[in-house]
Amino acid sequence: MIVKILENKLSECIKSLYGAELTQGQNQIQETKKEFEGDYTVMVFPLVKISKKLPEQTAEEIGHYLLENAAEVIKFNVVKGFLNLSISPEFWLKYLKSEEKNENTGFCASSEQSRVILVEYSSPNTNKPLHLGHIRNNLLGYSVAGILAAAGHKVYKTNIVNDRGIHICKSMLAWQKWGNGANPENTGKKGDHLVGEFYVLFDKEYKKQVAALKASGIEEENAKKEAPLLQEAQEMLRQWENNQPEIRNLWSMMNAWVYKGFDETYRKMGVDFDKIYYESETFMQGKEEILQAVEKNIFQQKEDSSVWVDLTADGLDEKILLRSDGTSVYITQDIGTAILRQQDFAFDDHVYVVGNEQDYHFKVLKVVLQKLGYTWADSIYHLSYGMVELPEGKMKSREGTVVDADNLIDEMVQTATAMSKELGKLDEMTTEESTKTNYMIAMGALKYFILKVDPKKTILFNPKESIDFNGNTGPFIQYTHARIRSLLKKAVEQNINIELDTNTEITEKEKSLIKNIYNFASVIEEAAKRHSPALLANYCYEMAKEYNQFYHDIKILTEENEEKRAFRLVLSEKVAQVLKNAFNLLGIDVPERM
Repeated sequence: MIVKILENKLSECIKSLYGAELTQGQNQIQETKKEFEGDYTVMVFPLVKISKKLPEQTAEEIGHYLLENAAEVIKFNVVKGFLNLSISPEFWLKYLKSEEKNENTGFCASSEQSRVILVEYSSPNTNKPLHLGHIRNNLLGYSVAGILAAAGHKVYKTNIVNDRGIHICKSMLAWQKWGNGANPENTGKKGDHLVGEFYVLFDKEYKKQVAALKASGIEEENAKKEAPLLQEAQEMLRQWENNQPEIRNLWSMMNAWVYKGFDETYRKMGVDFDKIYYESETFMQGKEEILQAVEKNIFQQKEDSSVWVDLTADGLDEKILLRSDGTSVYITQDIGTAILRQQDFAFDDHVYVVGNEQDYHFKVLKVVLQKLGYTWADSIYHLSYGMVELPEGKMKSREGTVVDADNLIDEMVQTATAMSKELGKLDEMTTEESTKTNYMIAMGALKYFILKVDPKKTILFNPKESIDFNGNTGPFIQYTHARIRSLLKKAVEQNINIELDTNTEITEKEKSLIKNIYNFASVIEEAAKRHSPALLANYCYEMAKEYNQFYHDIKILTEENEEKRAFRLVLSEKVAQVLKNAFNLLGIDVPERM
């Protein structure tokens, strides 16, 4: 890497000029800001204590040394305490030549520093279909896993399906009472949608009961607890945990409907998993761990038989781990699942992709696992992301006001199809090809719109903004790739040579594009470090924007000089490849033509 080369040369320089060794904090080199001339900037202020001279004088002395002793540096300029270095065109051309045939430019191979990383995402409940919030979760998790793998780590994608608990029993109870034998076959409804309707129905009827109890003079808090429907659901949960056959059979049947529906939605989103865990299979592991910890006085059992852990000394509150009736809570299965995953994969790091509403939960989980004696609990990282909101506010599953994932994807495809038809972009394609391309555009628009935003920020989702062939959108970048592939196809048809000669002169625009390609590896590294696909998404936009300016301003196929023409085609091909590879890490496909 050029920065490492410059850092080494700077260390040599300081030793030669001032007889001192540089510390890590003093060796600061970064990309030069666009408003200044140069490629990389040396921060001189940390060095003046060594030189015992003014910043400008120190910068001049270092600049002259690097000009004479670093073959990569061809000139420099000083702006106050900043030394701006210009790198030779030969360096950039040799780099491009070295990557000309490399299809994995920017990707890092596994090394001794590679880690085994588990990324958990999706985590759906089997009482409702996947919605817009799940889309952000799945896209983030899938992309982060891909970016970590591209950074050289061994990555496993996992999912925990929350297939048991009071919420699941609510859907089951509503189906028992009002289902009349409804199933996906006799209703024509997707299984997860059908079960979700019963979850909404339960909430509707439950609210009626609470209102009636309040009207009879019972306080709201007590009315919510005493409503017969809730008590029936709680009894159903107890029966489920006691393996009551009728309840277990109903549970298995309804979950099977949901799993089939989930699989279809995952295929639409283009996400997958290396292993899926089920809460129904992991909660007992957590329960056993908790009961053993009670015997060791790590956790406390109260008079009503509920189990708690006091985390006040850790800056947290008391946390219930088992209810008084012996049934488990959400954290019970998380304890069991984490232990099973460590046994299965011996991970170095565990990334949980879960919304910021669960920030407190994961602080508790880490501390509880530490108290249980698991040193690997320190490796837990909660990738806390912001919610996805609509112009009208938050989504609510119980009230049925969510944006369903399947419906949203279908609407995106319809919008992309209509827009492509209006612009005439796919007129020359067969029906089959245009259908496939429109789906690619729709999913590219949806995924890019969500992933270009920093995970920690809340997204206000607007589908119409996402499908646009101009601006910071997925379709704009997809179109840039297709434009380059079309250009290269024409070059082949015209028998034009596409092979780089490293003696070619290059313009500033061309050098800037090569630098962008060169920076791909560091963008992947930083995106992996920060668990942020947004860095990669916006890198793609800047690359596509810069390439389109280059395409409009500089001759390519019509360039008469064969060496320049070949160079520009090689450069174009590498840009297309990097855009394709980067989008692949975001889970987005790019069409060959549009």
